[in-house]
Amino acid sequence: MKIDLTDTTSSKINSALVKGRRAVGTPAVGMVLTLVIVTDEQSAYDALRAADDASREHPLRTLVVIKRHPRKRRAWPNSRLDAVIRIGADACSGETIVLRLHGEVSDHADSVVLPLLLPDTPVVLWWPGDAPLDPAKDPLGALAQRRITDLYAAENPLQTLKARVRSHTPGDTDLAWTRLTPWRSVLAAALDQAGTTVTSAAVEAEADNPAAELLARWLEERLRVRTQRLVSCGPVITAVRLGTAEGEIVVERPEGPLATLSLPGQPSRTLALQVRPTSELIAEELRQLDADDMYATILRNRTGEGPY
Repeated sequence: MKIDLTDTTSSKINSALVKGRRAVGTPAVGMVLTLVIVTDEQSAYDALRAADDASREHPLRTLVVIKRHPRKRRAWPNSRLDAVIRIGADACSGETIVLRLHGEVSDHADSVVLPLLLPDTPVVLWWPGDAPLDPAKDPLGALAQRRITDLYAAENPLQTLKARVRSHTPGDTDLAWTRLTPWRSVLAAALDQAGTTVTSAAVEAEADNPAAELLARWLEERLRVRTQRLVSCGPVITAVRLGTAEGEIVVERPEGPLATLSLPGQPSRTLALQVRPTSELIAEELRQLDADDMYATILRNRTGEGPY
């Protein structure tokens, strides 16, 4: 079921939700959290599609907040809130509310969103595009227990990362870090097999890649060795090289979904190491809503040869 509301209020949206739920026979008790997506019209479709896919694993209420400021302040003298509600089959495994905030009401998005949050459940906020440098101090960010940003969407990722180091608050995380989960798993398994001490490390990636910087910091934290940042043609991270007394441990992924793992004294083997879609990244973040201590630790790591 799809319900369109023009020039509405949060109270009217809640009433429409109740009526729609009764009409399709969908209870609200099965939803485990509220996901708030703050985006623009250009990115709204892809973000909502990713959230819909993630909701198959985590039934949730999705609130999409689109702020529409007029080019001229006098263009819309009156504030207006429009909403599109999707329930049942139109909303995958939960409920979806797309909120378009026009005029001055866009400056008070937290007041619009607060009455629409599911009671007694966690709130996760996701900025698919531009995000505040201090997410926890943002009025909408203050409503959430988990705040997800994406350094890949920043105009200057490494400078933005530098600002996030200073402003980090428990509950903050970034999809650039989430993208590293397969790399970290492969490297941890390789080190277990090699059973030797690492004396040097290097991460190869395209220039200014934020995930490469986070991976280098993770290696420094876990292995206590300085990690070189080397520029390659990409795309994204292309190789990690770990030096040992017996030889190099190398994971190479020059392109495509497959990587090659080389261990000293062993034949090379092929591994699946594909670039995951955004829906998988969001689903992973929604599996654990407590503070990511390792992410906080590597943000504080300043021992490497990176720009910080």
